[in-house]
Amino acid sequence: MSESLSDSLRAQAGALGFDAVGVCGVDAIEGISKRLDAFLDAGLHGDMDWLANHRDRRADPRVLWPQARSVIMLGMNYGPDADPRAILGAHGQGAISVYAQGDDYHELIKPRLKQLARWLIAQAGGDVKVFVDTAPVMEKPLAAAAGLGWQGKHSNLVSRELGSWLFLGAIFSTLELPRDTPEIDHCGSCRACLDACPTDAFVAPYRLDARRCISYLTIENKAAIPREFRRAIGNRIYGCDDCLAVCPWNKFAAVGRETKLAAREALRAPSLADLARLDDAAFRALFAKSPIKRIGRDRFLRNVLIAIGNSGDASLVAEAERLASDDNPLVRGAAVWALSQLLAAERFTSLATHHLAHEHDDAVRAEWQHN
Repeated sequence: MSESLSDSLRAQAGALGFDAVGVCGVDAIEGISKRLDAFLDAGLHGDMDWLANHRDRRADPRVLWPQARSVIMLGMNYGPDADPRAILGAHGQGAISVYAQGDDYHELIKPRLKQLARWLIAQAGGDVKVFVDTAPVMEKPLAAAAGLGWQGKHSNLVSRELGSWLFLGAIFSTLELPRDTPEIDHCGSCRACLDACPTDAFVAPYRLDARRCISYLTIENKAAIPREFRRAIGNRIYGCDDCLAVCPWNKFAAVGRETKLAAREALRAPSLADLARLDDAAFRALFAKSPIKRIGRDRFLRNVLIAIGNSGDASLVAEAERLASDDNPLVRGAAVWALSQLLAAERFTSLATHHLAHEHDDAVRAEWQHN
C-alpha cells in the first residue's frame, strides 16, 4: 500500500469517527500465548469461559484467519466530560461505568468498521474481516502493537494522546500493509491504578484477578456477589472506572466527540429508589440500546440492592423490604443483605422469622440466617 493510500486510510477512518488508527502484522503478538495461558490456568478469568474457548485462536490471529496478513486497529474516544468518581459519594444514586452511560458501542462501531473495510477493498482490493468483541481477538495487545497505546498496569490500553478512554475495533486484511511502530510502556514507577482498586483486584502490576474486579462482579458474574466484596462496591451498580479514571495520562484526554456515546442524562446519576422499582418492561425501556440491557433486570437489581445496602439511607428500606419478596431468588438474596445493613438487629430478626417460613431457596435462606 502506498503512503498516499495509507494517509487516505487514516483520513477515512477519522471521517468515520475513529480517533486513532494503526497497523500491525498478524504475527505482531507472538509470545502472548504464555501470558494468556498463565492467566487462564490460574483461573483469573472467573466464569468468563469465552476467554478460555479457542485460546489458540485468541493468541494468534493467523490461527483465527490464516489468509490474513495485516491488522488495522482503530480506536474511538469516549472520554467523559467529568470525573466519573465524583458520584461515588452520592450514596442515594447509582454509579454506572462511563462506557455504559451512552449507546452500546458495539452497535455503533461495527457498521463503521464495515464501511471502512469496504472503502479499503474498493481502493486496494483484498479481503477483510471486522471484529469488535465478536470473536477471539486480543484487541489490546494488537492495539499496542499497532501503536495506539500500551497496556498499562491496569491491563487496559493507555494512549499518550487520549488517555484511558478508547473503544477498540479491528479489521483483518489479506493485504500486506505498512506497519506502524509499536508503542512503548510509559507507566514507569506509577502505580496509581493499582492503589485505586477498591477490591485489590490486581495481584501484580499488569495482572488482574477478574474474580475480584467490580466490573466482573457486577456485569459478567451471574451469581450472588460474594459477601467479602459487597461493602467495597459502594454505589457502583454497573462496572467501575476507578483504575481508568486515576491514570495520570488522562490529563491529555479529550471529551469524546461521538454524540451517541455521550452519557444519557438519565444514566449519569440515577436514583437507587427509582431503579429498585424497575420491572422487566421498564428495565428494557430504560436501557434500550444500552449495554446494560444484556445483563437483564434481575442481575441489575442485585447490583442496585448492594448499593442500597451500602447507602446508609433508611428511606430505602421500603424498597429492599419489597424486593425481599421478589420472584427471583438472586434479587431476594441481595435484598436480604441490604436489609441486614440498614435495619436494627431486632427488626431484621423479626423479618427473617417471617420470611424463612416461606423461603425455599437455599441461598436466600442462608442470607437470612447469616446475620
